[in-house]
Amino acid sequence: MLSRVLNRHHAQVVGQGEQILVLAHGFGSDQTAWRHQVEAFTPFYRILLFDHIGAGQSDMNAYSPRRYRSLYSYAEDVLELLAELQLTDVIFVGHSVSGMVGLLAALLDPARFRQLLFISASPRYLNDPATNYIGGFEQSDLDALYASMSANYYAWAGGFAPLAMRNPERPELAGEFAKTLSAIRPDVAQAVARVIFQSDHRADLPKLTVPTTILQSNNDIAVPPQVGRYMADKISQATLINIDAEGHLPHLSAPAVVTRTLAECFIV
Repeated sequence: MLSRVLNRHHAQVVGQGEQILVLAHGFGSDQTAWRHQVEAFTPFYRILLFDHIGAGQSDMNAYSPRRYRSLYSYAEDVLELLAELQLTDVIFVGHSVSGMVGLLAALLDPARFRQLLFISASPRYLNDPATNYIGGFEQSDLDALYASMSANYYAWAGGFAPLAMRNPERPELAGEFAKTLSAIRPDVAQAVARVIFQSDHRADLPKLTVPTTILQSNNDIAVPPQVGRYMADKISQATLINIDAEGHLPHLSAPAVVTRTLAECFIV
């Protein structure tokens, strides 16, 4: 029988091998987004899959807007999962918001992590003219996004998904993302979106000592190329890799490229 912590996140460990991979999904998706990587890596690695609270088959009774008012709570969840399974020295792959979740977890307990890999991650989504930082959004852009989510969440999800996916010749990909977006309870999605898009973890980047690889795709609606370069400059042991993929979810739209790049970067 699974423990309370594992049940809470619908967590599972699959595959075989000595090295543990942790695959952490981004906002609007769930652990099923990693199916291509899981298929490729299960013969060689044990893989921890889980759903963040509010997503997928996680326990919705565990969600509280008060608890999940910052990314630190999601980082604490990751550390609870690792402690429950007695895992250390893991390779953590975080998509989108899970990049910063992994970073915060590694700052809290660095011994748990051998390596971090970020896919389409960002420490701050807002532009900051005072520091010449380009995050990709003005506050007015985000206010409009929140208003659209509030007015008709399901219509917003259907419109946002193709913009994020950026592969118009393959509409089934946008349809898949729209489906997982729409599966999130609208009030939870809106609250989580605000936490993510208003976050600022730039000051945490120089504190990270775990080796880190940053995968940057093209035409990412949420993460312009300047963000990848910024993180690579601020993290002492970071490598930036520009991958031949379009949009914010390259592990779904260009799985072979992402899988191959990850495999080449793993420290084992």
